[in-house]
Amino acid sequence: MTEVDRQIRHWLEQLAPITLDEMSGIKLMNRTDTKFVTNKQKLAELLELVQGKYFAQQIGDKRIASYRTTYWDTFGHRFYLDHHNGHAPRQKIRIRTYMDSDDTFLEVKTKNNHGRTKKKRISVPSQERADAIAAGGTPFIQGLTGETFDDIIPTVQNQFHRITLVNYGKTERLTIDFDVQFHNYETGRDAETGDLVIIELKRDGNVYSPILDMLRRVRVKPHGFSKYCIGSAMTNGELKNNTFKFKMITISKLTGHKFRVPERAALHP
Repeated sequence: MTEVDRQIRHWLEQLAPITLDEMSGIKLMNRTDTKFVTNKQKLAELLELVQGKYFAQQIGDKRIASYRTTYWDTFGHRFYLDHHNGHAPRQKIRIRTYMDSDDTFLEVKTKNNHGRTKKKRISVPSQERADAIAAGGTPFIQGLTGETFDDIIPTVQNQFHRITLVNYGKTERLTIDFDVQFHNYETGRDAETGDLVIIELKRDGNVYSPILDMLRRVRVKPHGFSKYCIGSAMTNGELKNNTFKFKMITISKLTGHKFRVPERAALHP
């Protein structure tokens, strides 16, 4: 464990805990999201600032949760390209496993023209295609996206750690993702993200958020980041990626870790 990882864990442990049951009224399934990208050192500074103002979600004795998510897309990468090209509304299909509890959900996320994100999900037994179909996955995704499991394939899987904070007023949720790793099913490529930290503020509308002042104090600015799209661009050089190339240069400067698109020729030795 590095020194900065120890700092993160130290400040996280000082926060008052909140359980999943206590968070049941803060689902924010129809919400406005604001993302920020930074590094682990800035995260440690932020966790020091939130002392006495935020709860840390705790499941059992754990405050750092592990996630595994598989994204599904059409054969022509409709969902990836809609995001790349700035189309709205746009959607993503994913199966997410909360690895500490082994709960798994098939989810459809829709972002509308006004920047609001709506997420719908159903419980499924596992990330296997057959299990998702048996649990009613086909009519679920078809009703929301027009696609069926015959039209989509698993493209990118990620694994990461997450800290979840809730302000004392219980009006917002802050998710903090780090140690993100990608695997691309189409190319077989893997990618890591170094000290990258993705912070996402989730709230209903534009209600006052105490975290915004703290983020400004540690000089962390809003910065869009899609784990699916960046993970796809980092592991599949065949995809259109003009928009994400510039974004990855910026993220490389923020984190000190080189984000890059693989050469196309490397995929066809």
